[in-house]
Amino acid sequence: MNSLLFPNAGLNAIKVRSCRCCGAPLKTTVVDLGMSPLCESFRTPDQLDSVEHYYPLHALICHECFLVQLGEYVSSESIFSEYAYFSSYSSSWVAHAKAYCEKISRRLDLSEKSVVVEIACNDGYLLQHFLPMNISVLGIEPAANVAAVAVEKGIPCRVAFFGTALSNELLAESVQADLIVANNVLAQVPDLNDFVTGIANLLAPEGIATLEFPHLIQLIDNIQFDTIYHEHFSYFSLAAIDVLAARCGLRIIDVEELATHGGSLRVYLARSVSSRPVSDAVDKMRSREAAWGVRDLSSYSLFAQKVAQLKRNLLHLLIDAKDAGKSICGYGAPGKGNTLLNYCGIGRDLISFTVDRNPYKHGRFTPGMHIPILSVEAIDAAKPDYVVVMPWNLKHEIIAQMSHVSTWGGKFIIPIPEPTIVDPRELAP
Repeated sequence: MNSLLFPNAGLNAIKVRSCRCCGAPLKTTVVDLGMSPLCESFRTPDQLDSVEHYYPLHALICHECFLVQLGEYVSSESIFSEYAYFSSYSSSWVAHAKAYCEKISRRLDLSEKSVVVEIACNDGYLLQHFLPMNISVLGIEPAANVAAVAVEKGIPCRVAFFGTALSNELLAESVQADLIVANNVLAQVPDLNDFVTGIANLLAPEGIATLEFPHLIQLIDNIQFDTIYHEHFSYFSLAAIDVLAARCGLRIIDVEELATHGGSLRVYLARSVSSRPVSDAVDKMRSREAAWGVRDLSSYSLFAQKVAQLKRNLLHLLIDAKDAGKSICGYGAPGKGNTLLNYCGIGRDLISFTVDRNPYKHGRFTPGMHIPILSVEAIDAAKPDYVVVMPWNLKHEIIAQMSHVSTWGGKFIIPIPEPTIVDPRELAP
């Protein structure tokens, strides 16, 4: 480890962990965000006067496979057995899923004889679009409360965590997938090799699996530190996926760049022995990552300093606004927002409340900073001067939905990648 490149790397090195992909020792810090509660552990009013557990939010990088990762401090079962995130509350995300279903059904020539399995199907936001096509679907979702919503939509669900054991159970039930979908779930898997091997097991001989995940390069370049939280164990580049896929009997045959979640990749995987050809896009992305320096530890060396500067800039903006007598609230209570609030120390002295479209969160409080979460209508009642957009990746959708804040002179604050004030009156129609 180069202590000149990573001057804070030894400060929190309690123990040397092993990489969850390749097993190499982890020694090099990417960023240390201190201690933070679980980002989806929203507090009820009667919990505000009780103990709240905090865990290290310390991201390290493997010098062998270059997977960026956190330690596993809490089991997946304790995080995901009941979950507060429902995908369908984002209309743009549902539209993204619908477009994918239409595109992939044409690409793979899916029919009523095909079987589509989605891992972490959430509330059926994606699989619902295959139903009118008469394509057989199966959702796998560990959170029973979320899976129940998918079942209400007519989507068969298995309430379970996915891995090799479940893949073997499904094979014994004659389930074999022509398409496996795993959107924004790989980051939430502590045992990557078991999970991806399960995908390889469940695929039909010429089947395809698609994985979507935020691209590590975008996270670093755009200072998206708030996407780092305990529910996300790992952060991926195509280079890291290359290693992981090969270990589990799969290979990358295509890759696409997506605008979702601040910049994501959609990776297409097939069995190693599959006859499917490899798209030119794969080598292009490998070359792009190589030019960026994805396998060079120095490429990550300034990230922590940029995060600290962003924190100072955001706090200056909020404090100056409050000193000027302005009122501030938040929009959204996503996981990333809770990393932002806790790392920056933003409490009710700066943000009076936040709102969310998900009724599950109403009447609760954000973990750690205990900012009350209200319905969206609370903004119209309070008429704040500024609205901090916590899910900044949905800023266009949210600003369009809430553009009427301009009627009382309200403006938006976008915290990432640089704290910015947006006046909806100045945006082109």
